[in-house]
Amino acid sequence: MAGDDEVFLRTARLRLRRVTMDDVDHLVDLDGDPEVMRFLTNGRPTPAEVVRGEHLPLLLSQYTRHPGLGRWAALDRMTDEFLGWLALDPSADGTEAELGYRLRRAAWGHGLATEGARALVRHAFDTVGVRRVWAQTMAVNDRSRAVMARAGLRYVRTFHLTFDDPIPGTEHGEVEYELRREDWPGVRQEWDAALRAR
Repeated sequence: MAGDDEVFLRTARLRLRRVTMDDVDHLVDLDGDPEVMRFLTNGRPTPAEVVRGEHLPLLLSQYTRHPGLGRWAALDRMTDEFLGWLALDPSADGTEAELGYRLRRAAWGHGLATEGARALVRHAFDTVGVRRVWAQTMAVNDRSRAVMARAGLRYVRTFHLTFDDPIPGTEHGEVEYELRREDWPGVRQEWDAALRAR
């Protein structure tokens, strides 16, 4: 089990820690599931050499350039099992963060993406002090859109991109959701009130 010094954030059921080069096999396996990649690549896997040579070096460099932002391995708090990742990918200047999540299929449907996303949104505003958290997905990706909404982000727009090799659903466009710093206190109060009411 990873030491406490490696833990970035904890939720009721998750431990988030930095990704490392030792996570290559986990990440390749995650991106190798056609259902996980359905709305990203139409189910095509990410090659191991791309994960190892491109994705991981970029992710590792973000931790030092933008402390508190980046992508974290999501582990089951009880078993230490790798479940996927959650992210606050920084903008070039670090004042905004793109919320992201990619979990193994076995972890779907249990509210883990929402649980992790809410923890990251709280961290983004209360600890890092970003001005905006945003996220995008295909308009037809209802599950991802539901996570964005439950994480406090609000629908902003639908837009259309041109792809050389569009995947089914592209014709309906992409959607963007966001939460701005000035709206965060109200969202935080709602969450805290809901916790107290339990």
